[in-house]
Amino acid sequence: MDKNFIQSFLDFRWLTFISSSQHIQVKIVATLIALILFPLIKKTITSLFINKIKNSEKRYKWNKTVSYMLYFLIFFIIGSIWFEGFESIATYLGLVSAGIAIALKDPITNITGWLYIIARSPFKIGDRIELGNNAGDVVDITISNFTIMEIGNWVDTNQYTGRLIHIPNGRVFTNSLANYGKGFHFIWSEIPVLVTFESDWKKAKMILEGIIKLKYEEFKLDASKMIREASKKFMIHKTSLTPTVYTTVQESGVELTIRYLCKPRDRRDIEQVIWESVLDEFKKEPDIDFAYPTQRRFMNKEESKEVILKEKYFEKKTQ
Repeated sequence: MDKNFIQSFLDFRWLTFISSSQHIQVKIVATLIALILFPLIKKTITSLFINKIKNSEKRYKWNKTVSYMLYFLIFFIIGSIWFEGFESIATYLGLVSAGIAIALKDPITNITGWLYIIARSPFKIGDRIELGNNAGDVVDITISNFTIMEIGNWVDTNQYTGRLIHIPNGRVFTNSLANYGKGFHFIWSEIPVLVTFESDWKKAKMILEGIIKLKYEEFKLDASKMIREASKKFMIHKTSLTPTVYTTVQESGVELTIRYLCKPRDRRDIEQVIWESVLDEFKKEPDIDFAYPTQRRFMNKEESKEVILKEKYFEKKTQ
């Protein structure tokens, strides 16, 4: 074989390698520039425009929108740098899609859950929800998880615990979701009041009915219009929205249960106002006493109804 031919062939291979190496270096430099440039662009937009929005909800939404748009652009630009043409991108994605589906099962589920949350809107920022064993107010939604300010747990009547809980988006597919404010923005709440068997329970019930009626008007808990609107979208049967007091008997006395509508976030405040009114009114009544678990001895010969009736009979007869 001609030596000149071999030499020219080796020179061609060497030049090709150098050219390829330089091409890869250019791609690496362009990628680094893109990774540095886009955060600077986001920071500039945030400081010049988004931070000047006074409404916190609008500011949050614009911040999220700009972030998602920039993430999409950087993904598209870096992809166009490394893959020349649509066919190369499709081929690459086809080769790695199976591996991604297995290795990134949970992240893909979370992204799908995020798309479901955005498209169907089972909840939004500010809603109070309960998902599985967690409940709270939604304060953030990202592509991988959403964050709630926890309520309940060791704190009574749905008040904040102070903890932020980050929940994967994929859990919307596997856990039951309750939205306190979706469609109908009120919940039913109940307050049991236990009075002794010796108390005038009918008078106590009238007092409780008067208190809840007064507080119902004071807090303007008119939910009739809202339930009519909700019934247009959901299969909600008509029900009485008027507060009421139910009577039952427990081991320690007569239980009078106040049932009323309230907004989820106002539940504890309304309960406190009602209880304070109950305590004030019952204090004025000598024939009404609160009941609690006690032990007593019953003397049938001295305390039975038959003995009491005989005593009353002789009292009348002597008069």
